[in-house]
Amino acid sequence: MKQALIGVLFFASFMLNAQFTAKWGDQGDGTYCNPVLPGDFSDLDAIRVGADFYAITSTFQYSPGVAVLHSKDLVNWEILSHVVNDVTTISAEMNWDRMNRYGTGIWAGSIRYYKNRFWVYFGTPDEGFFMSSASKPEGPWEPLHCIMHAKGWDDCCSFLDDDGQLYFIATNFATDSKNGRKYNIHLFKMTPDGKSLLAETDSIIHQSNGSEANKLYKINGLYYHYFSEVKREGRVVMMERAKSLKGPWEVRQLNHVDKNVDREPNQGGLMELENGQWWFLTHHGTGGGFEGRMASLLPVTWMDGWPVIGAPCPDSIGQMVWRAEKPITTTTKFTLQTSDEFSAKTLSAIWEWNYQPRSDKWSLTERKGWLRLHAFQPIRPEDSRQIILRAGNTLTQRSLRTSNAVVTVKMDFSHLANGEFAGLTHFSTKSYSLFGIRQTDNKRNLVLEINGKDTTISAPKGNIIFLRSTWGLDGVGRYAFSFNNKTFVELNQKHVFTWGSYRGDRVGIFNYNLLEEKGFVDVDWFR
Repeated sequence: MKQALIGVLFFASFMLNAQFTAKWGDQGDGTYCNPVLPGDFSDLDAIRVGADFYAITSTFQYSPGVAVLHSKDLVNWEILSHVVNDVTTISAEMNWDRMNRYGTGIWAGSIRYYKNRFWVYFGTPDEGFFMSSASKPEGPWEPLHCIMHAKGWDDCCSFLDDDGQLYFIATNFATDSKNGRKYNIHLFKMTPDGKSLLAETDSIIHQSNGSEANKLYKINGLYYHYFSEVKREGRVVMMERAKSLKGPWEVRQLNHVDKNVDREPNQGGLMELENGQWWFLTHHGTGGGFEGRMASLLPVTWMDGWPVIGAPCPDSIGQMVWRAEKPITTTTKFTLQTSDEFSAKTLSAIWEWNYQPRSDKWSLTERKGWLRLHAFQPIRPEDSRQIILRAGNTLTQRSLRTSNAVVTVKMDFSHLANGEFAGLTHFSTKSYSLFGIRQTDNKRNLVLEINGKDTTISAPKGNIIFLRSTWGLDGVGRYAFSFNNKTFVELNQKHVFTWGSYRGDRVGIFNYNLLEEKGFVDVDWFR
């Protein structure tokens, strides 16, 4: 705790007024800059197990679902695995032939370690609460189990008390014509296997405007309930504590909203290090930037038995920290994965399909060392609205907010068919762009489509093309192409990336055919 406070004070001269800049993550000099992950790692929770740190992030309609991250120092992270291999076990609406869960699907959850296993619980606003566990964070994770079928619930966490009793905490949001939306935080006991709630033990431990982001801890004999709440200054992080889970509870605000940047901490995990320091890994709740809800690491200072998140202000409430000393010095470094050569037997953990993919229409084995994407019709092909939101088997990853982002993909389009369009894409639910080869009436053209407006660039040379996307901190993208991977032609048209339905921009590979199930493309690599 003392070391964390020293780090905060050391950088206080500039970090309290700092805003998001090009610097992020490990600075290589014993310090780090927030965000530590400049992408859409929303609804975070994090824990320490021995000398390792693990986190989970919500994934909404993407599959596989619930990404698991791993770190040795809380600053450098890798994507380790996913908890949910098949999101249709949650709902058929998350399949490629329905695609009906934009903005919903898998929301916030929790990760905990007890009984020699990792336990993940999460909710969806339409289907209820689900859980899985594993002996290792990389999996295999046991088949998904529903612990409550219900609508209107979110932000859950499991908790194992010292006496072996399991608990479950979550928010129920209900709307009535007289009082508007009400948020009630419920506490349940669970069965010993953690797979059922004991309904008769249900109690409401907090009520307010917009109370979410629940976590339960027991620290020095006291119970601590972390949550967020909407106040006049915005959504702030809160804590209540009690000697018993039955209360009475004392309540305190832990952090102020940084009004300069409107990027307040929200969902997150509180962790004690082996050396006694405390830290908090969080997403920024407002979002709004094209990158979505990025992840930051904040030091924690204990004051009068309360964890103050960030730099303590005169009122003993924390404030956003944009730079600090690293919590741990280690020679083991992870780099957030972004590239894939498609040479493994399985897809890298960096990838998430937009909805559950059609399994017979993609392969890593039909052409060794290549990803093959077979084309089929989007759902409702006659619909003139954003087509990429209806095209199955679009393979995606998060678009990171960096000063100089470059994505290049090598594609073989020898087997394109009439009606087929394949290439590189950026999309959210508010805007999209498609850049690739389209075949019409046996003629192939390089085409750029931005929000429904087509521009034909040229006829391709040969059957191999290299497609490139570049962008910076402003989220304004430009495409380029090459036939030899040496000389690239940059297009004049720009695509402004957007945030939509609680998600940031995604970059990915697409292939669809408006006419029939015919044609395929092969992707050698994505870098």
